[in-house]
Amino acid sequence: MKRPTDQDVLLQPRPPSPLLEVRDERFDRHGVRLLLKRDDLVHPELPGNKWRKLAPNLRAALDGGHDGLVTFGGAYSNHLRATAAAGRLLGLGTTGIVRGDELAGRPLNDSLARCAADGMRLHFVPRSQYRRKAEPQELARLVEAAGAGGAYVVPEGGSNALALLGCAGLGRELRGAADVVAVACGTGGTLAGLAAGLAPGQRALGVPVLAGGFLAAEIRSLQAAAFGGPAGDWSLAEGFDHGGYARVPAPLEAFAADFEDRHGLPVERIYVAKLLWALAELTASGAVARGSALAAVITGQPSSR
Repeated sequence: MKRPTDQDVLLQPRPPSPLLEVRDERFDRHGVRLLLKRDDLVHPELPGNKWRKLAPNLRAALDGGHDGLVTFGGAYSNHLRATAAAGRLLGLGTTGIVRGDELAGRPLNDSLARCAADGMRLHFVPRSQYRRKAEPQELARLVEAAGAGGAYVVPEGGSNALALLGCAGLGRELRGAADVVAVACGTGGTLAGLAAGLAPGQRALGVPVLAGGFLAAEIRSLQAAAFGGPAGDWSLAEGFDHGGYARVPAPLEAFAADFEDRHGLPVERIYVAKLLWALAELTASGAVARGSALAAVITGQPSSR
């Protein structure tokens, strides 16, 4: 098989992604300008932060002579889907280690079915074992048991030092464009890189989509690995997870549908809807200062529900 060129490794992205201002009375009446950074348009199959985090890792995998990728995620992981698509596009084999051995033998949901259709081998593991994947010995056992020995390991969510360097480019694209730049957070890698790329005086705001309050320490650790220490001004807005990852209760669904109707734009439910809900609430409470320009990074497409 022909080895991809460096241009292929970049998967033919289309940065910088568009930045659009939308008029929404929930923000207008508080004197806040709402901007949408349409990073979902940066690549047709690896939207937004998925391309930004994966591209440096794909380059490293190819430079290292690896012919496969192995990574981790839950049953609804957008990261697994993006990795499977990248593998198909680049001619790399992919293996997904999936949290929850109870899923083995069951019909695949739409997300995992898409991974399989793109050629990803799925290996289901017990949740207790999955939680220990950061331990070097347990990681080696997981990879070997999945039949992926020798494959390039991409961490859950794609978040590592290389990924942060890719996400810093997102911040650089937004320099001078907004006072606050907000993004939904799963593993925290996008926020960690985004903050590093912004200009002095700009602030990055993360909205976690998982409950637990563990992200701050993880972001600090990621920035230390990528940049040698803290980078940029960032904070987290907790309490907008709506019950946890992949939970979309009726009020959130109604909010997302209403936003789509108002602005004619797609709203992905797991990440983007929670981000926009949080920004509307924070603006109403006065947490976003009057006169601010607030940019929301749109990282996903509705098909990732």
